[in-house]
Amino acid sequence: MDKQVACSRLDVCTGDITKLDVDAVVNAANNTLLGGGGVDGAIHKAAGPELLDLTRTLGGCPTGEARVTPGFRLPARWIIHTVGPVWRGGDQGEPDLLRRAYRNSLQLAREKGVRTIAFPAISTGVYGYPKAPAARIAVEEALLAADNFERILFCAFSQGDESIYRQVIEELCK
Repeated sequence: MDKQVACSRLDVCTGDITKLDVDAVVNAANNTLLGGGGVDGAIHKAAGPELLDLTRTLGGCPTGEARVTPGFRLPARWIIHTVGPVWRGGDQGEPDLLRRAYRNSLQLAREKGVRTIAFPAISTGVYGYPKAPAARIAVEEALLAADNFERILFCAFSQGDESIYRQVIEELCK
């Protein structure tokens, strides 16, 4: 795919990922898939108790992998749950695990026929992954998969996070 076309399919916003009208939202989950804080807690709360009932049957999810469930009470039809790595300084395989979390999420989305997808900043909250390197991995993986999607949205928690994503996209799409 032409780089400019791929780049045109990426977008960034600041806001509540649970309110986005997209085919799928990605949940920055923990290994249990049973809910937690941050994005994970917000998605579980907004999707309703049916999500917890279903995730209890999935047996968890290893770091770097992904699982898919219906969106239940979310505007999104699907929730793709992925587990990013806890940052331990960068020499414990964290970049590869984060890359795999994005890649596996995008693969599951393709399998479900998703055309529009929204990602949070995986692993950058309590897992402590530095924001700029995490954004670079996210955008690189999105560009590799862009021909399979109409829109890949990065939903930032703050204006500062949104700026990081915009800067990375601008740099990679020159």
